[in-house]
Amino acid sequence: MKTKSDGSKDEDKDEEASQLLRPETLGGGGSDDEEVAFQSSEKIFIAHADAPDGGDDGTTVPPFSWKKLWIFTGPGFLMSVGFLDPGNLEGDLQSGAIAGYSLLWLLAWATVMGLLIQMLSARAGVATGRHLAELCREEYPSWARLVLWFMAELALIGADIQEVIGSAIAIHILSNGVLPLWAGVLITASDSFMLLFLENYGVRKLEAVFAFLIGTMALSFAWMFGDAKPSGRELSMGILIPRLNSKTIRQAVGVVGCVIMPHNVFLHSALVQSRNIDIQKKGRVQEALNYYTIESSFALLVSFMINLFVTTVFAKGFYGTEQANNIGLVNAGQYLQEKYGGGSFPILYIWGIGLLAAGQSSTITGTYAGQFIMGGFLDLKLKKWLRSLITRSFAIVPTIVVAVVFNTSESSLDVLNEWLNVLQSVQIPFALIPLLSLVSKEHVMGDFKIGPTLERAAWTVAVLVIVINGYLLLDFFVSEVRGFMFGFFVCLGTAGYLSFIIYLVAREGAFSSGWIRLVQTKQQEMTQQSTIPLEKF
Repeated sequence: MKTKSDGSKDEDKDEEASQLLRPETLGGGGSDDEEVAFQSSEKIFIAHADAPDGGDDGTTVPPFSWKKLWIFTGPGFLMSVGFLDPGNLEGDLQSGAIAGYSLLWLLAWATVMGLLIQMLSARAGVATGRHLAELCREEYPSWARLVLWFMAELALIGADIQEVIGSAIAIHILSNGVLPLWAGVLITASDSFMLLFLENYGVRKLEAVFAFLIGTMALSFAWMFGDAKPSGRELSMGILIPRLNSKTIRQAVGVVGCVIMPHNVFLHSALVQSRNIDIQKKGRVQEALNYYTIESSFALLVSFMINLFVTTVFAKGFYGTEQANNIGLVNAGQYLQEKYGGGSFPILYIWGIGLLAAGQSSTITGTYAGQFIMGGFLDLKLKKWLRSLITRSFAIVPTIVVAVVFNTSESSLDVLNEWLNVLQSVQIPFALIPLLSLVSKEHVMGDFKIGPTLERAAWTVAVLVIVINGYLLLDFFVSEVRGFMFGFFVCLGTAGYLSFIIYLVAREGAFSSGWIRLVQTKQQEMTQQSTIPLEKF
């Protein structure tokens, strides 16, 4: 029979076992004066009650737990917003209107490639306890670090302008045209600040807001999908049968090119540090990577379904029509209304609600990423609200100018969006090359350095994305660059741009190491095979 004291001890153990969330000040959190993604008091503690007392040597991966999976769920969904921003939605609707269902297979594979890159970003953050911007600050010389920071900020500003404009368009739709674009820009800016204040009440509150916004997108676009009633047979063929022709090459490039968002690569490596993980214990790190892989895979499956809904709605309604080449983010709602009509709840407003959720969620993650990028590269020990104000101002000021200048011109906004897509494409190498270089280094990653097979697969994806975006850039500049002086400066900038990429690739054997090892291995095998007959003879 248990004594009262024994019962109290058992109750204490049960309470400890059931407590999966609590603030923790030990184990890799950093002091409050240290520049880190999350202070130790902000992190979510992961209790390991399943390990027997004294039986955890730090190398064993604890058994799977649904409760722990729930605790680790969050960062992947914030990351997945980068696959659902207004720029991606515009790529989806144009892909559906111009290429029909034929590029759905490419959308699926592009999402898988994006998952691979994002999981490498998460791997870097979990295994090192530092996010990508911090690792770049430590690994690169000052001049290269400043160039990488400048490029990351440019990418962030370009993405933020698209996201804020997308929100402003949604607000314009939902207000029946009463609020102009510039008013929508101001509302979006204030909204993102208000929502960021939720971070003061804990990471989980902020993650819950994103869950609500992603759920709103899913419900809105699923409703549109139901109204459109697309062909199930053509939908299945589009996903399962690869098809590509010369008329849809530009849309195919857009589908793949918009998968990798430079600021999203930096963001994910920071978000995964919101959970308190003891990086000194190999088993705990592997456990976190396992849960983050499951969570991120599910999050990107949801994002794929949302992108699929948008693509198929416009494929069903506008593929092969005269309007197909004229649809953009600005006029998409009106085209939907004319095609599918009002009904009990007009599709124009359903589109507006989904677009607003996409814009709001992506602007918040953009601001969030800006904090980590600025703090990581520059080691600025500023209050988070001040960093948010600075990074938000970088995007809001030019966005207001854009909204005022292009308020009445849909075609001008579409041209601007093309330029912003080009800006994003230009920045992609400056996120991918440092990431893949760093996760391949033992002195950075320790036991969690990626192996040769994964390294080659990651570099293949990176090269594919960079080449595809290079094609987009070349096609754009050939059609848009006019005049000798402008062309001269473009060529000069391109030379500097390529030189820096070559430096990043060549530095410490980045990219070449994995493939050179493969080539050397093949050469050695061929040499051994060629010498066997001589030895026998």
